[in-house]
Amino acid sequence: MAIRSLFTMFFLVSLVSPLLAQERPNILFLFSDDHAVKSISAYGGDLAKVAPTPNIDQLAREGAVFLNSFCANSICGPSRATILTGKHSHKNGFMRNGNRFNPDQWTFVKDLHANGYSTAVIGKWHLSSNPVGFDYWEILPGQGSYYNPDFIQMNGKRQRFQGYATDLTTDKAITWLNQRDKSKPFFLMCQHKAPHRTFAPALRHLGAFDQVDIPEPETLFDDYSNRSTTLSKNEMEIDRHFDWAYDAKIRKDERGDVILPAPDRYGTPEYNRMNGSQKKTWDAYYGPRNQAFLNDFKEGKLSHKEVVRWKYRRYMRNYLSTVKAVDESVGRMLQYLDEHDLADNTVVIYSSDQGFYLGEHGWYDKRWMFEESFRMPFLMRWPGVIQAGSTPDSLIQNIDYAPTFLEIAGLEAPQEVQGRSMVQLCKGDSTNWRESIYYAYYELGEHAVPQHFGVRTQTHKLIYFPVSDEWNLFDLVKDPGEMTSVHDAASYAQTRDTLGREFQRLRKQYDAPPFPEAGKK
Repeated sequence: MAIRSLFTMFFLVSLVSPLLAQERPNILFLFSDDHAVKSISAYGGDLAKVAPTPNIDQLAREGAVFLNSFCANSICGPSRATILTGKHSHKNGFMRNGNRFNPDQWTFVKDLHANGYSTAVIGKWHLSSNPVGFDYWEILPGQGSYYNPDFIQMNGKRQRFQGYATDLTTDKAITWLNQRDKSKPFFLMCQHKAPHRTFAPALRHLGAFDQVDIPEPETLFDDYSNRSTTLSKNEMEIDRHFDWAYDAKIRKDERGDVILPAPDRYGTPEYNRMNGSQKKTWDAYYGPRNQAFLNDFKEGKLSHKEVVRWKYRRYMRNYLSTVKAVDESVGRMLQYLDEHDLADNTVVIYSSDQGFYLGEHGWYDKRWMFEESFRMPFLMRWPGVIQAGSTPDSLIQNIDYAPTFLEIAGLEAPQEVQGRSMVQLCKGDSTNWRESIYYAYYELGEHAVPQHFGVRTQTHKLIYFPVSDEWNLFDLVKDPGEMTSVHDAASYAQTRDTLGREFQRLRKQYDAPPFPEAGKK
């Protein structure tokens, strides 16, 4: 009798287990590179009005757009390592681009995989070591290429594919969804190269924003006064550092006897990858526009500021065009969920590894702890849990993704994880949530951006620059553009002291390493 009861129990478990697996939500993580929130229309702003992102916005309408989402370290590889581990860079060992992610350490993907999830990552990886904890992976080498990109296969070999990286990444993600083990819930990371430099659009989108008036940021010609002396030493200005061929798309063989000022360092690697037909389409678009600019430049019709504004418009048209392809990809993925009856039981997240400067402070890169690159998009749809159209304003960070994914799957994060699950925020509960976040940038002078560290609350930001032993304090309510440090103002003495104590508290909480000595990078 006991044997029969035991057999019956195992038989029932065998029937129930697949059912429970199916009830656990799927998780679709849609991820891009360097996507500024100002270029997502769900976040509002003048730029969003001329370059809407309807498919990403769908997630906001049907879920939540998190208004205060930030990265822990504004650079590609470290952000990805932070997401996988739920830890700040100094704890996961990937502090700067060029490091190698230790695949032996804990990641949330390993736990999902070990607990019945089918897992895959497709697209940009950028962590030097191969993915671990995934049933399937197919990744771009390093930064990857926009046109006819190579993808590293699971056997370690590279294979080249004809087409545009964003489209191909989406194609491959959908192929995996079709072929996955459908008896298990899935976790899929669909990760795009775009809109990362060199801001190279899909050929179908060339000219997509030629007829719109792209607003110019008020700080395009920032003189970097009233803040750290390190700002003026940067090497990421549209004016002085935007390459003519690599960034502005004017090749040397197009210039004739026109001599353009520096810089011109990197050539045209994307153009060189194209086939004859692709180059023909590219040249038909850029050729006459480049010649018109070169003629005006040669004849002295353009002032210095007009040249900068021309480069800004060229940059923005290309950047927004790469975003357009990403938005189309999001639409394809959402349509797939609808067509395969997966939408109701799939959590969908759209995010990016950090933000990006779209001309603010004259810049086109990231790194600095100023809002444009520190802030990262985070939109999430979770049917039945997240109220449609909600706009949580609690401070979240990419250290929070790992414990969130685990709780969605019914799992607990290990104690070593430094982030917090955002599930309570998804349910509309911000009780006892954090009131500040910590930032650390460890690169060794790339783009002449020094190491710096800081703390941000809902209303203020404190930044320390060890190389110059300077502190900057910003009132984000009165000075949202962060144009004037009030660190030394007597009226901010109490705020300065409060932020300073909070900064040290967070450093102790996260077991942060010592600062580099003053005068060193």
